[in-house]
Amino acid sequence: MKLSGLSPDGSLVEIVELVNHPWFIGCQFHPELQSRPTRPHPLFAGFIAAAAKTKRRRATTRDSAALVEAAD
Repeated sequence: MKLSGLSPDGSLVEIVELVNHPWFIGCQFHPELQSRPTRPHPLFAGFIAAAAKTKRRRATTRDSAALVEAAD
């Protein structure tokens, strides 16, 4: 676990991450209050980008497995 964000005075942990996970973050603040439909908070934009990347990777893996099965 990585402590990646502290309160402005440095006394509290505000953000934690799991290093070996493709996208896991816990936060003690409210990014949803700063998001707008055309300007999402970077936390949400990062989550969507990571989800899309994972979906593409799984689709590629699934397609490769289907090609191997077809060749057998």
